[in-house]
Amino acid sequence: MSTAAGAGAPPPSLRTRLLRHVLAPLALIWLVGTVASALLANSFTQRAFDRSLLDDAYAIAANVRQGAGGLEFPLSSREVKAVLFDQLETVYFAVLREDGTMLAGNASLPAAALQEEQVYRFSDVRYRGHALRAVRLRLATPADFEVIAAQTVLSRSIMLRSALLYTLASQVALLLVLALWLGRVIRRELKPLAEFQQALDQRDARDLAPMRVQASTRDLQRLGGAVNDLLARVDQGVQAQHEFAGNVAHELRTPLAGIRALASYGLAQKDPGVWREQLAGIVQSEARASHLVDQLLALALADEARGSMPRQPVALDQLVRDTVLRFLPRADAAGVDLGALGLEQPVTVQGQPQLIEGVLNNLIDNALRYGRPPAGEAAQVTVELAREGQGGAAHVVLSVLDNGPGIAAAQRQQLQQRWVQGREGERLGQGAGLGLGIVTRYAELLGARLELGPGPEGRGLRACLIFAPDLRG
Repeated sequence: MSTAAGAGAPPPSLRTRLLRHVLAPLALIWLVGTVASALLANSFTQRAFDRSLLDDAYAIAANVRQGAGGLEFPLSSREVKAVLFDQLETVYFAVLREDGTMLAGNASLPAAALQEEQVYRFSDVRYRGHALRAVRLRLATPADFEVIAAQTVLSRSIMLRSALLYTLASQVALLLVLALWLGRVIRRELKPLAEFQQALDQRDARDLAPMRVQASTRDLQRLGGAVNDLLARVDQGVQAQHEFAGNVAHELRTPLAGIRALASYGLAQKDPGVWREQLAGIVQSEARASHLVDQLLALALADEARGSMPRQPVALDQLVRDTVLRFLPRADAAGVDLGALGLEQPVTVQGQPQLIEGVLNNLIDNALRYGRPPAGEAAQVTVELAREGQGGAAHVVLSVLDNGPGIAAAQRQQLQQRWVQGREGERLGQGAGLGLGIVTRYAELLGARLELGPGPEGRGLRACLIFAPDLRG
């Protein structure tokens, strides 16, 4: 872990992040809803109080009389207090004649002026240092006059604060209960994940057996499957490494011991002819050891490449042509007629160039080593590329044919296994029984099929790599 990463605070747990992502938006939504509810409650409360204030104005107006000298307001101060009684609020009023002069009530009581078509109008005013809610009412009976009624807003403020407080308190209480419930539920749902992590932490690095997953959710089931798949791939890689190391240690012991024996014998002799003979033997043993190492490396590559080498379009005709040209010098030196057929038309398959080239290398090498006919007959090895079938069932066949002794039908399946060597290889003392095993594994990785059969006219060997029908040429 880097210094910068180690110095910073650790990231929050998944449970904390889930609670945060759930509760934070929910709290914000509830807060907005609470404010909206409070505003709505305030609107209805305002209407109720305004209606009561308008009733007070009508009650005042009901006591206005037409006298000999004009409009009169006969109520005394005590009677007015009885009409406008309120336990909490202070109520003010004013009765104005048509010309705006005061008939009764509190002087200079402000209120918003009425429009032409309005009968009454509410407004918020200030009077003697107090905030008031006022209503101006216009009446035409017994004559034109106006009434202003106003009261303090203490009850309104108390009711609004109470509604807001109770709403917020209930919402906060519900949010806390929800947070506790979500925390318990999330902890219970994440418990299998924590147990899975603990099992991974406690597992020995050499233990690559599949993990037991108590999958309470599909996501955890997929995670467990992915981890087990990874463990399986790692186990295959480890086994391939162990097998490669064991194969190298076992198979190289013999040629290295032979080289040591030849060198020791040569050093004990004084005849230069013996030295030359021993050196030739050393060169031959080294070539066999080098070939064996190449085959072991190819086999290890095949084991490790399982499922990790994506297929791609491969120009098979060009690959076959290049491979045959590379083997021509060796074939000429061995007196073998090496040729190719079916390269006139371009052929493309879905595969891996390295694997297809490895198949060709092994098949041609085996044909040059073991595909020699009886004495007096010219050796021939032919690489053939053909397309068999029609339409969607058509498939490409890559064949290597020789006119040698061939392989008995009973041995063909056995020779595709590792470390199984044919009679010709045992007679010549070459190879280790890996060539066809490598070809079989490569064919499996390519999604192809390897078939061994007799050559033309029942002579020699025909080794065919048959690509699947859905691979197009």
